[in-house]
Amino acid sequence: MTPVRQKHAAVKTVSVSGMKPVLHMTGLVLLSMSGIMLFPMLVDVFYGSRDWQAFAASAVVTALIGSTLLYGSRGSLKAGFTLRQAFVLTPTSWFGVSAVSAMPFFFSEYGVVSGSLANSFFESVSGITTTGATVISNLERAPPGLLMWRALLQWVGGIGIIATAIAILPALGIGGMQLFRTESSDRSEKAMPRVRQIAMTIGSVYIGLTVTATLVYWLCGMRLFDAIAHALTSIATGGYSTSDLSFGAWNTNGIQWFAALFMLSGTVPFVLYVRFIAGDYRAFWDRQIRTLMIFLAVVVGSLGSWLALSGQYGVEESFRHAAFNVVSVVTTTGFATTDYTLWGNAVIGIFFGLTFVGGCTGSTSGGIKIFRFEVLAVMLRGHFLRLIYPRGVFPRFYGERPLDSDVVGSVIAFFAVFFLCYSALTIALMGFGLDFLTSASGAATAVANVGPGLGAIIGPAGNFGPLPDGAKWLLSLGMLLGRLELFTVLVLFIPRFWRG
Repeated sequence: MTPVRQKHAAVKTVSVSGMKPVLHMTGLVLLSMSGIMLFPMLVDVFYGSRDWQAFAASAVVTALIGSTLLYGSRGSLKAGFTLRQAFVLTPTSWFGVSAVSAMPFFFSEYGVVSGSLANSFFESVSGITTTGATVISNLERAPPGLLMWRALLQWVGGIGIIATAIAILPALGIGGMQLFRTESSDRSEKAMPRVRQIAMTIGSVYIGLTVTATLVYWLCGMRLFDAIAHALTSIATGGYSTSDLSFGAWNTNGIQWFAALFMLSGTVPFVLYVRFIAGDYRAFWDRQIRTLMIFLAVVVGSLGSWLALSGQYGVEESFRHAAFNVVSVVTTTGFATTDYTLWGNAVIGIFFGLTFVGGCTGSTSGGIKIFRFEVLAVMLRGHFLRLIYPRGVFPRFYGERPLDSDVVGSVIAFFAVFFLCYSALTIALMGFGLDFLTSASGAATAVANVGPGLGAIIGPAGNFGPLPDGAKWLLSLGMLLGRLELFTVLVLFIPRFWRG
């Protein structure tokens, strides 16, 4: 090939036909979503709500879009996926699901979402990204199908992000996730040789945890409908509730303690469930889990002791509120038992910091993730040791595995881009006239996929409904960015990415 032709090949752009596998997979996902819409439709029919029509119309439109994409891209999966196509598929499929999932809210006859594109899309994105921020108030009066749809969105988004975190992000090397490429495949494949078996086992565990949570909530005093909805959102670490008071509306038979356990079960790497079922009974003695549990124990113990000693609650109530709300924020679920912003300015600062932490990789939780803080700690330790012993050699290990420069660089880049996006979103929200606390906590809770923010408007006792539409669009973008680990979306804006 001549130099001229080589140069021409270097700048060749990606063709439409090259994206057909992406369209094909997106079509399959949309067809699946159209089928899922039938469940809340039947719920509305059962309860006699006219909102079933919104789900019927949305299911038909979604099925038509999905079928069109499938027909136009038939036969395109024979060659598999390239790296570039995998990058495009992730945001395309998540945005497509968010868009079609907004239709039932838009067509609904209920409240603030009816006929509002900004509110409907915000609620849909918040659901599918398992963020849990809401624009809807008076949830007790909302149509049952709409409440079930919100819960189902979070449940589907939870299993979706598990699949993305295990199958896609490690291969793309996003934010240090390549560290788990071998761990999530080799160890699992030794236990169960085929990928399909791993996927089926994870799906079975996910369903099993959801059914267990439903039964426990029901036996603890919830109506069966509420128990199902909260079980779906607990395991998905989503946080959508059927009451404006969230879990503060239920406090019988230890239900809040059980809810904290179920939230924790969703923030565990689901690959570990596969290994445990296959006979590795030390699977949960995992570095991420140990670090998370120690961190939670310190924060809950300190906060619970302070609440008890300050006389705000009794001993059991102090530790229950502390445990539930700290676990809820760290796992990025977003449930609440009370308005913890009334506990004092210091506590507000603590919860603001907890917003960024997140759970384990390969789970349903969002946030920065525990393993990145561990990698950062290893890197800082080595740096300080080199300051003391300039000629010393200090290998970097994560558990028993060496940390190469590629992983460390990816983690540092993630921290930099995360806080850059967070800062930009905070400033942009302030441009809509919002105060600093609302803007800063709103940006944090969106990018970290937590749910409630801080302050009088979007705090645990409020919602995002009063915000300007422009702010809701920005927050929707922030939620998608955070859920997809930032780079999978931002890389699409680099012109070189689209060149062959």
